[in-house]
Amino acid sequence: MSNTGAGIVVIGSGSAAPTTLLNNDQLSQVVETSDEWIATRTGIRARRLVGPEGSLSAIASQAAQQAITMAGLTAQDIDLIVLATSTPDDLFGTAGKIQGEIGATRAVAFDLTAACSGFVFGLVTVAQFLRTGVYRNAVLIGADVLSRWVDWSDRGTCVLFGDGAGAVVLQRTEERDRLLGFELCSDGSLNHTLNLAYQGTAHPLTSDVTISQGQYQPITMNGREIYRFAVAKVPEVISKSLFRAQLTVEDLDWLLLHQANQRIMDAVAQRLKLPPEKVLSNLAKYGNTSAASIPLALDEAVREGKVKAGDKIAIAGFGAGLNWGAAIIEWGLV
Repeated sequence: MSNTGAGIVVIGSGSAAPTTLLNNDQLSQVVETSDEWIATRTGIRARRLVGPEGSLSAIASQAAQQAITMAGLTAQDIDLIVLATSTPDDLFGTAGKIQGEIGATRAVAFDLTAACSGFVFGLVTVAQFLRTGVYRNAVLIGADVLSRWVDWSDRGTCVLFGDGAGAVVLQRTEERDRLLGFELCSDGSLNHTLNLAYQGTAHPLTSDVTISQGQYQPITMNGREIYRFAVAKVPEVISKSLFRAQLTVEDLDWLLLHQANQRIMDAVAQRLKLPPEKVLSNLAKYGNTSAASIPLALDEAVREGKVKAGDKIAIAGFGAGLNWGAAIIEWGLV
């Protein structure tokens, strides 16, 4: 089924966020903090939170359907659904449920976990299926409900995270490949700096057999180490991706980073010598939505008319694993 010369093009986007909003002033009623303290250190002003009756699958399905509609397709046209998430509704996976909810009965669906780099890793993964000719139309979703796993008494982490979903439709093309270059990286020696870890206790089954049973613990993070890691590694991985794409920073129309911290985004842009007006950011409204942050910001920029067909965008994700990666894409059909 090899299809030599085939490439991919992004032809649609969508996004969704819960209706419940928690701004910094409201959060100061939960933990000792203030709007000024949070905003000056992170750039975040508010975040959206999934309520008790909400689900990851609901917001992910909404984002996927929007992307399919923008692409001019129907759910029956979709061959592949990949859900990048660290917070599935079901530990066995949630992509299959989304497939059922949107009616994409012809599609194979699976989850992919790479935390805040999940959308970038997912993009590269989906591209391989399309480039080889196995599938034609794919939906890539980045979605997370981190509010489920935040310690709301920990000022160092609870101010950062929010819930959301974003999606794109990728299509195989026999023309120019619009995934122009990419680079993916991992460093497990730094795994301890950002975790949502399982913790168990010994549970004897018989006199000579003992297992572990427990649950996942709230998010823990060494913020200083993550900041240093991101500022050092993200410009480097973007530069490598540009080299693979045979482009320079000057060729870029937009820089779209994982929306983790405005100071990180500013520092990366400065190191790349990119002006602030080329940096896409909606962090102030949503906080860090992990795998959702890049596609959610992308969809908003597309619908606002900022990102246009033919624009070259450097996207980069970074976070737990530690994983980081970048991709250079050209938006839409020209």
